[in-house]
Amino acid sequence: MMSDVLTNPKADRVRQVHALTTRPARRRTGRFLVEGPQAVREVVKASSVTLRAVYLTEASAHRYPEIAAEATRRGVSPQHGTPEVLAAMSGDAQEVVAVADQVDVPLDQALAGSPRLVAVLVEGRDPGNVGTVLRAADAAGADAVLLAGDSVDLHNPKVVRATAGSLFHLPVAVRVPVESLGETLRDAGLTVLAAAGDGQHDLDDLLDGALSDAPDLSAPTAWLFGNEAQGLTDEVQRTADATIRIPVYGAAESLNLATAAAVCLYASARTQRKG
Repeated sequence: MMSDVLTNPKADRVRQVHALTTRPARRRTGRFLVEGPQAVREVVKASSVTLRAVYLTEASAHRYPEIAAEATRRGVSPQHGTPEVLAAMSGDAQEVVAVADQVDVPLDQALAGSPRLVAVLVEGRDPGNVGTVLRAADAAGADAVLLAGDSVDLHNPKVVRATAGSLFHLPVAVRVPVESLGETLRDAGLTVLAAAGDGQHDLDDLLDGALSDAPDLSAPTAWLFGNEAQGLTDEVQRTADATIRIPVYGAAESLNLATAAAVCLYASARTQRKG
C-alpha cells in the first residue's frame, strides 16, 4: 500500500469532494466534480481548465497510469485513497475523481473568432440530454455551445458524465439571455436555424439544395434546440431566420432532443466541409 493514502471515508476532505455533487457547494466554491476515467483523462489534458485535485485508488492508478502522469505534469500530484474513500467521494466514478474550477465562459468569448457552427440549447432541463448534445456538438466540430435561459447547471455531475469529456474540448456559455438570442447570434455572423417538428423547411431539402429560398447549410450557422418536453416556444422560433424539421421515415412520433441535435449539427458540419 502506498504511503499517505486516504483511509477515512468520513474525513473532511472526502466530505468536501462529495459535497460538489450539490449545487450549493459548487456555487460556494466555484469548483465541480469530474467522475470516471474518461472524463478525468480529458480534464487532466485540458490546459484551459484549472485542475485542483485528482484522486485514485492504488488499483485505478495502475490501471490508468496516463491520468496520474498527466496530472503530475500539470503540477497536481494525485492523491491516493482506499476504494471506500473513493466510493464516498462518488459512487459513479470507477475509483477515478478530479476536482476542477468551473469551465463556463462569457458569451463574447464563446462566440469569438468567427464561429462556423454553434449549438444553442434553450431551457434545457434534462442533464443527460444536455450532456449528450454537448458531446454531439463536439463530435460534429462545433465551435461553441450556449445554454440559454433557465437551463440545467452545466456542472451537474449527470451533465458532466454525459459529455464523456467533451465539456473540456469547446467553450460553453451559460445563462445566455433568450430574448436577445437572434440578435446576438446574427451579430456573430451566424445564420440562426431553429429545429422544430413543424418547421417550414425539411432538412432533406436543405441537404439536397432543392429550395432556392431555403437557408444555406454551408454558411456559418447556429442551431437552436428546445427542451425535451416543450421544444422551442413560438417566440423563440420567431427569433430564428428559419425553422427546420427533420423528416421521420418510420412510425416514430419524433426524435429525442439529443438525436435531433446530432442530426442537425452533422448536416451542417458535412455541408460546410464540402463547401
